[in-house]
Amino acid sequence: MPKRLSRNWKQIVRPSIERAGTQVYLPQIESASKRPIISICHSLGGIVVKRALAYSASRTSKNIEHLHSIFVSTYAILFLGTPHNGSDKAKLARIGQRMLSTLAPKKVWDTDSQLLNALQESSETLQNITDQFAPLMKQFHIYFFWEQEKTDLGYTRDYVVDETLAAPMLDNTERAGIPACHSQMCKFEDKSSAGYRTVVAALIRYARDAPATISFRWSKAREMLDTQRSNEAAELLAERN
Repeated sequence: MPKRLSRNWKQIVRPSIERAGTQVYLPQIESASKRPIISICHSLGGIVVKRALAYSASRTSKNIEHLHSIFVSTYAILFLGTPHNGSDKAKLARIGQRMLSTLAPKKVWDTDSQLLNALQESSETLQNITDQFAPLMKQFHIYFFWEQEKTDLGYTRDYVVDETLAAPMLDNTERAGIPACHSQMCKFEDKSSAGYRTVVAALIRYARDAPATISFRWSKAREMLDTQRSNEAAELLAERN
């Protein structure tokens, strides 16, 4: 990843990750740090969640292992209109611009915007985050949703994130279309909306099955962390002798 691009993306994503890490302390106080997490992500939010989980997965050192709880406790992720892969750099850059122009005020995505620069300068930003997240996917239940209606982009009507990018055909994942455009696919008119019923049905199922899985996962994670602490102590003693 180019240095400038890396700096831009860290400045965009890291504050969100650090806020998530800080919020872990409150659940710890309330004895809730091991509760299952189910994330519902729309558009660029899915990119932030993937990066945050990749970051959390690697936080196992003694002083920051509380950040690891986000990774261990995450049971499922519902991605609504998030781009996940692709080799066409120009296409990914166009998608980034479309997402920003569709979802954010112009003052947020002008030519000096760090986020716009990060998305437009190279698809490596999105692709690198996807690559970091890919090995972790088997840990979670994944549901991909794609938009089924085109968005008015001013000069044309088109999908902001098409089905191939929003819902890749991957083993052990679920996928479904939502009859709405990109900005409206997470805004349901009422409980009878097809998209609402599909999303809620998945949430009910995940919420039912998550506690047992996360409890078992925490027992394994605690064993792993305890072993790591023991190894670190043994290494420290060996260095002193």
